[in-house]
This record gives sequence, structure tokens and C-alpha cells, in this order.
Amino acid sequence: MTNQFTQLQEKRRSIYALGKNVKEDKQTLVDLIEKTIELSPSAFNSQTVRAVIAFGQDSDRIWDIVLAELRKVVKDDEAFAKTQAKVNSFKAYGTILYFTETATVKQLEADFPAYAANFAGWAEQAIGGAQQAVWEALAVQGLGASLQHYNPLIDEAIAKAFDIPETWQLRAEMPFGSVEAPAGEKNVLPAEKRFKVFGA
Repeated sequence: MTNQFTQLQEKRRSIYALGKNVKEDKQTLVDLIEKTIELSPSAFNSQTVRAVIAFGQDSDRIWDIVLAELRKVVKDDEAFAKTQAKVNSFKAYGTILYFTETATVKQLEADFPAYAANFAGWAEQAIGGAQQAVWEALAVQGLGASLQHYNPLIDEAIAKAFDIPETWQLRAEMPFGSVEAPAGEKNVLPAEKRFKVFGA
């Protein structure tokens, strides 16, 4: 069974062959990304998701930082060459950095002690929901994206380069751009291994 929503979800794939052949106006994309995050749900309407949206040289600078930090820990030249090729492939049209506003999480923990143990997890749910929504919104525009996680290795350098507040915790990086090659086949687990249905 499919409907318009599941068809939309099918458009959202991890695209690794990304390019800079994007026709959309940058401000149009900024408005789309910001509105999509704004409309994404969060526990207690806490709105803990923050984002940096970078284009062009600023986007490329993110991946240069990733490479510089990886070079410090990947000593083998052959291994680093492979890493370098992978990271350079993320230099697409733009990059979104996703953050959690930890000050809000800590305030909620103080204000609602009965739920204190849950707020960090709920913030992760909020950022996951925002990421998927943005990913799908970009897919509707015909753009590809993937979700990367070089944090916390790059946190300090990114914070310095982009003047990030101390209370923003980097959670993921999303390069996006034109789709230069489609995603590969996606393997899906059998439904009986993932779901239990009662009373149907």
C-alpha cells in the first residue's frame, strides 16, 4: 500500500553523488529549511533544534575542517587518501549543521524534575524528526542529501569557524545538492521482524 506520504518518503534516500547544479534560489532553500525545522515537533514544544545553513565556500569550509581534524587521527597515508576522497564528495551545493540547544534541555530538566531523565532523549527525537523532514523537503525540490556524523571530532573547530554558541551541541552534518547519480537498492527487513499488530 502506498499513498502520497509514502511516495514522498521514497524520494528521501541517502544520495552520495551530489553536485552543485542547483537551480533554486539560495534564499528559497533557506526559507524552506527554516520553515521545515520550525514546523517539526518537539517535546513540550521545547524547540531545541538549531541549524547552520552554509553554501558555496562556507559549505566547503565545513568539509575542509572535517579533513583537517581527521588528518590528526588517521596517520596512514593510504587510509587517509580514501577518507579524503569520501569527505571531498560532500562538497556539494550546501551543508546543514544540526545542533541541540543544551541550555533549553538543562532548563527543562530543572523545571520538570519528574521528567528530567527524558529530556536529552526527547531532544534527540526532535532533531531526528527535523532532519527527516528537511531531507524530504529537499527531495521534493529534486535535491539529494545524506546525513553524516563527524561530531564530536569537529565540534571545537566548527564552533570557532562559525561562531557557534557554547550551548549548541553539534549532532549531525547534512550535505545537499543536485543528484548526480541515484541511490542504490535499499534492503528492507521483513515486516514480521519489525512489527507486531494486535486487534486488526
